[in-house]
Amino acid sequence: MSEDVVLWHKDETDAFVTLTLNRPDKMNAMNQELGDALEAAILRAAKDPGIRAVILTGAGKAFSAGFDLGGEDFEMDADRWREDIGENMRRFGVIREVPIPIIAAVNGYALAGGLELMMCCDLIVVAEDAKLGEPEVRHVSAPPTLMLPWTVPMLHARYLMYTGDLIDGVEAARIHLANKAVPADQLMAEAEKLARKCARMPGTAIKYAKAALNHMQQTAGLDSSWSYNRETTAILHGTEEGKYWMRLLKEKSLRGFLEERDAPFRELD
Repeated sequence: MSEDVVLWHKDETDAFVTLTLNRPDKMNAMNQELGDALEAAILRAAKDPGIRAVILTGAGKAFSAGFDLGGEDFEMDADRWREDIGENMRRFGVIREVPIPIIAAVNGYALAGGLELMMCCDLIVVAEDAKLGEPEVRHVSAPPTLMLPWTVPMLHARYLMYTGDLIDGVEAARIHLANKAVPADQLMAEAEKLARKCARMPGTAIKYAKAALNHMQQTAGLDSSWSYNRETTAILHGTEEGKYWMRLLKEKSLRGFLEERDAPFRELD
């Protein structure tokens, strides 16, 4: 595990650890290094008998702004997109499947892949001024795991995925995208209170409750919906519109790319 991009802090009193995504200069955007480090940290926690809960948060002004758009060449064919999306699905699946609760403490921005990462956690506490959404739909992209319809009522999932709008933490709690919204200065205290409660529960009780709840979603079609989303997203990126935006990522700075993407919506947002 890279100690630089994921920070590990074991609580001195209770059996939980806080993992902090630590690329604050990139708003904790996820690249290969951060993905590898986060997966290793989650698995390390799950294998440690002295850890019964995990808090996942971000350093600086964001939980995670999504996948790093500035570090790779995204002009890929459908097969490579399927591989790329499949790897992200596998990683996020690790969080869903480990037998201990993962609590997201969402500070600042949780966007696109960062929002998906948040929704793959078991419990979610957000700062009231956090900003959450799926803005990648505005540049002809899509989330890797399609967690929104498994988290919020379909009307809210459609709104966020059709508009790319961002909502604050208060609205996120109202639509059941989060368990609770609290003032930003109380976020970690609230997350730690929840982690302490989980850590003091019988570990086997949560282990099998999580297994049963996950199985319910799987039998309801979660795995199938993720797989279908993988195919439609790969096709989407292969369309002329999709290719245009992926090409633009190479031709412009990230700031210029985002300015062009969001320009049609400024008077509406």
